[in-house]
Amino acid sequence: TIVSGVGDVAKGDLLTNLLFHGTAFKGLFVALAHVGIGRMLDNGQPLVPGVPKVILWWFALVAIGAFVLARTRYGNWILAVGGDSNAAKNVGVPVKRVKISLFMLTAFCSCLFAVLQVCDIGSAAADRGLQKEFEAIIAAVIGGTLLTGGYGSVIGAAFGALIFGVVQIGITYTNIDSDWFRVFLGVMLLIAVLFNHYVRRRVAQS
Repeated sequence: TIVSGVGDVAKGDLLTNLLFHGTAFKGLFVALAHVGIGRMLDNGQPLVPGVPKVILWWFALVAIGAFVLARTRYGNWILAVGGDSNAAKNVGVPVKRVKISLFMLTAFCSCLFAVLQVCDIGSAAADRGLQKEFEAIIAAVIGGTLLTGGYGSVIGAAFGALIFGVVQIGITYTNIDSDWFRVFLGVMLLIAVLFNHYVRRRVAQS
C-alpha cells in the first residue's frame, strides 16, 4: 500500500519542515560555493544544496546509541541480556523490560524513517522495510556484533551498514545478475561470522 499526498500536508507545518523536510545548512553551502570551494549550477545554486536531514538524524541516533550502550547502566543491561539472559536475570537485570524497550526503540526508528520518507518523496510505502531483517543482521555482523550476543557496538553496526549500503549500490552499477544478490549477502554474512569467531577465539586465548 502506498500512501500519497501526505508530503504536501507535511510541508505546510513549520515544525515538520524544521526537523524532517529538506536539507540543513543551506546558507553555508551557498557561501562556500560563492567563494569557490563548491561548484555552482547555472541557476546560481550550489551543486550540493545542503546536508539531508535524514543524515543528521542518522548521526544523532548513532551518537546517542553509542553513548547509551557504552556509558550507561542500561547499555550494560543490553549487553548482559544479549550474552546470557538467564544469568542477567539472576543478578537483577530486568530482562523483560529491556527486551520490550528494545522492541519499542525499533518501532520508533521505523516510525522516524517513515516520517523522513514522507517528507522527502511525498509518499510512504507500507512494505518499504519488508524482509529487511536479513540485511540488518548482515550489517550488524559486519560491524562486529556477534550472533551469539553479548558483544558489539553501535559505531561498528553503523560502519557495517555503511559498508553494506556501498556494496549494494555498487552492485547495481555492475553487470552482475540481480538474482545473485542474495547469494552475495549470504557469502558476506558467512565471512563476517567466521571473522568474528576467529577474533573472539584469539581474544579468549590471549
